Amino acid sequence: MKNSLFVRKLVGTAILTAVVLSLQLVLGSVKFGPFNITFTLVPIILGAVLYGPLSAAFLGAVFGLTVCFSVISGNDAGGFVLFSQRPIITLLLCLVKSTAAGYLAGLFAKRKSTVYLSAAVAPLVNTGIFILGLVVFFRDTLVLWANGEEAVMQFILFSILGVNFLAELLLNLLLVPVILRILAGVRFTKDEIENI
Repeated sequence: MKNSLFVRKLVGTAILTAVVLSLQLVLGSVKFGPFNITFTLVPIILGAVLYGPLSAAFLGAVFGLTVCFSVISGNDAGGFVLFSQRPIITLLLCLVKSTAAGYLAGLFAKRKSTVYLSAAVAPLVNTGIFILGLVVFFRDTLVLWANGEEAVMQFILFSILGVNFLAELLLNLLLVPVILRILAGVRFTKDEIENI
């Protein structure tokens, strides 16, 4: 029985990995200024709820690696600007923020009642670590993007938090519970069919 659960978790994580790669490489994300609003947190949160923090961290790392690829190739313009200034820091920031977002979402996804909390934690951690990285390692670029030192806080509040974070948060809060409900229905129907 334990082996069967492991295989189910492994296969589920592999399927969600394919979804992460498809969303990142095919669909991409919605560009807003130098930032991207991503749909890829949805399968990471699904992995957190269905399979736990380690699967979600793995999915987050896959997401981070695809972001690194976009940054290095120049497909992510804002990321490429950061990469041209501090390449190692930029790549580490991409990997750490997405992996931590998955892992922490998984820690909060212990019960069905915490699905919304898990859906909120992922974009909060992802965006929070990104903002922290900008402030600590890319202050000059942040000032440039904000059009001056006095506008940095407004830029963070209205551009990054006000648009990027809120869009990702709403997307996750709307889609994750609906997809989980659909998956539960599909599972239930499959079980019914097998019992006939």
